[in-house]
Amino acid sequence: MRKRTLLTSAALTTALLVGSVAPATAAPAPATAAPAAAKGPGVFVTNGDRVHISSTPPRTASAHAWWTHISGPGTKAKVTIWLQMKSGKKWHSVAKNAKNLKSGNGGSARRVVARKKCTNLNKRQWRTKIDVDLIGVSDSPEKVYTKPVTVKCGV
Repeated sequence: MRKRTLLTSAALTTALLVGSVAPATAAPAPATAAPAAAKGPGVFVTNGDRVHISSTPPRTASAHAWWTHISGPGTKAKVTIWLQMKSGKKWHSVAKNAKNLKSGNGGSARRVVARKKCTNLNKRQWRTKIDVDLIGVSDSPEKVYTKPVTVKCGV
């Protein structure tokens, strides 16, 4: 789950700008100068379910991703999901999908799915990587990973 706040973004931006541009002995700004308003992503939650075997044939590893708007700008987002399988000590992306979505609770109309056909029933560790990019609003490049699960699906 990922949360971002406008206040945190504005405070960080202000601290970085003041610390890197204004010298320690700078004269105070005139009283009529208004502070620049930072446009941030507001607050939203990135979410997804754990990798599972799809209920519809053929046998596939499947997972879904969605986002929920809490406050601030942005009514639509590009949600990208990578389906990842562990091989040895490394995670490898085996499927990817992206979709522009309105905020929702994960219902079928407001989520994106990633699937990979199973070639055998070997037990493997699976997880997803999810990225939500608000359309028309700057947000951080953070990604969310779901908790790894063991699924009888090798590829």
